[in-house]
Amino acid sequence: PPPLPPPFAMLTSRGPALCTALRRAAPGGLASFHSSARRCRAARVAVVLSGCGVYDGTEIHEASAILVHLSRGGAEVHMYAPDVPQMHVIDHSKGQPAEAESRNVLVESARIARGKITSLAKLTAADHDAVIFPGGFGAAKNLSTFAVDGKDCKVNKEVERVLKDFHKAGKPVGLCCISPVLAAKVLSGAEVTVGHEEEEGGKWPYAGTAGAIKELGAKHCVKEVTISFPCAVFSLTPFYEAHVDTKNKVVTTPAFMCETALHHIFDGIGAMVKNVLKLTGK
Repeated sequence: PPPLPPPFAMLTSRGPALCTALRRAAPGGLASFHSSARRCRAARVAVVLSGCGVYDGTEIHEASAILVHLSRGGAEVHMYAPDVPQMHVIDHSKGQPAEAESRNVLVESARIARGKITSLAKLTAADHDAVIFPGGFGAAKNLSTFAVDGKDCKVNKEVERVLKDFHKAGKPVGLCCISPVLAAKVLSGAEVTVGHEEEEGGKWPYAGTAGAIKELGAKHCVKEVTISFPCAVFSLTPFYEAHVDTKNKVVTTPAFMCETALHHIFDGIGAMVKNVLKLTGK
């Protein structure tokens, strides 16, 4: 056989099996790996925030989980939020409104984005392969009026534009927790999940949302955050659920609509992100 290129020669001490595998994978040398990487562009994903804090903005754990899974999936992430006042400000230590305070959704969302955030008015479907909306009450208070008006809610005009533009372009939309109500309102006939349709002793405290989704004209699909299957003696393998509406390219998962352990929420969101990235074809 021809002599190994220099990068391969450096690896001979690692064993002949490794060198053989590398030679078969890249007959032209390691440079072929790099040229292949240049040809494969990462998926560009927009993440739309609604403030900072579960009761008046974005659910921070959900946003963080989305960003971690997008990073692990090799996506290029850009973060956006509407430049509008919050509906109100909640003192999270008391769970009560802070009457004397007012905050801006874009400014508060910048806390999660570590400052790298852009006004939602500048988000275009042409520049991205997918868009994802974390949950938190901000989706129902700042991105829409669902928290106040239920099935008669209005959606922020920029949020509505973004959802319609991505849908029209055939690009996937991911949503979790309460944010699927946005797709239910804007995308006629969409299939989404917010988990179960009964509270079941407090496990699903926001189960009534499923009924409102049906009233909005969407189809609600009952899903778990996680299902465990027996795989061996005294062992269970968890399977994390996300609902994929293949026709509309809408992917949803219940997240904190369920009272369950944080790691289950994290991995359920991972299932949603994985399916969104799969639908981009990148």
